[in-house]
Amino acid sequence: MKNIALITAGGSGQRMGRPKPRHLRRRGKQFLKLNGRPMLAWTLAACQKCPDIDGIILVVSPDQIKLAKRLDQKKVIAIVAGGRERPDSVRHGLDWLPDSAEIVAIHDGARPAITPALLTASIKGARKHGAVVVGVPVKDTIKRVTRYELRVTKTVDRSDLWQAQTPQAFQVKIIKKAYAKPAGRATDDAMLVEKSGIKVKMVMGSYENLKVTTPEDLKIMSAILAGRSK
Repeated sequence: MKNIALITAGGSGQRMGRPKPRHLRRRGKQFLKLNGRPMLAWTLAACQKCPDIDGIILVVSPDQIKLAKRLDQKKVIAIVAGGRERPDSVRHGLDWLPDSAEIVAIHDGARPAITPALLTASIKGARKHGAVVVGVPVKDTIKRVTRYELRVTKTVDRSDLWQAQTPQAFQVKIIKKAYAKPAGRATDDAMLVEKSGIKVKMVMGSYENLKVTTPEDLKIMSAILAGRSK
């Protein structure tokens, strides 16, 4: 298995902001229904349809493992309990990579609009450059403001600003070396690789490849997925 998708899906969904019955509180946002099936099922399906993905490692919170096992297991080689923080979860997933793995594409389970084509682009990019991030150019005007007063201090030049998404794909030896050190305040996997001195290449993503965080995101994502086959 040369190319592995590592899906992190341990988020609690606290920002969804809606109460749940007791028996649903531990499910997390990735098991919320989107157009008739769990959000995570859409993410898995894209990885399963991608011909360049040989295997899938799914990282979920410990109390979601039973739920995860009910999903389609095609290409899934391991379902792993995540850690306290996202870097811990990724590290746990990396420990389950098969010895034959050469490229790992790390993807957020809460980005269900990912496509097989984007996965392929990230894998090919990592094979050529070593480390790549899927992303899109920033559209809006960006303001720098003070933290508490919210006073604008600067309008930032957006011409060279991109919004990072996932997947973020790496040659296995590169990402393992990056994760061998404490994650610190790194906000994504690419940042850890950057800290290790490796240059990261940007790959054009999609504005539909949104991360579902709020109830508003859920509505938008439902509309995006409405035209796609399951």
